[in-house]
Amino acid sequence: MGQVLVLNASYEPLNITTWRRALVMVLKGKAEGLEHDSSRWIRGDTMLPTVIRLRQYVRVPYKQLPLTRRNLFHRDGHRCQYCGSSADQLSIDHVVPRSRGGLDTWENVITACLPCNVRKGNRTPREAGMPLMAKPHRPLSSLRFEAARQISAGRHGEWAKYVIGAA
Repeated sequence: MGQVLVLNASYEPLNITTWRRALVMVLKGKAEGLEHDSSRWIRGDTMLPTVIRLRQYVRVPYKQLPLTRRNLFHRDGHRCQYCGSSADQLSIDHVVPRSRGGLDTWENVITACLPCNVRKGNRTPREAGMPLMAKPHRPLSSLRFEAARQISAGRHGEWAKYVIGAA
């Protein structure tokens, strides 16, 4: 409810901020409101923004999304990548087992349910006859990842047209 997507002057997503900070940026003329929450008004004549765009371009260095358990489960949709189950007890599985030189990288770790993880054991998916539902990959950025999380949770559907791969 109180989150606002901040876009650069080039319309690329930059940040997610609070509605207070966004409103200050709009009132100071540093940003313009693109999308608004028609159910929330300030002082009777101003709608709260849900998406704002900066008037001047800001150069921002690229920041990679860290490989964490939470981020991995979100990338895989909280589903086993072998059987598609969304069981309560999910674990992390290495496509190439660590004992065979497999690393802790986005491209080598997946979400698996405990039965599939035990069945696969110390083998590769090919050796175990257990094909993956999707090839593991590194997500684009933490901002797009968080924005996609908000959109998929049904909170900010209006953000979808500004965040590539979130719809």
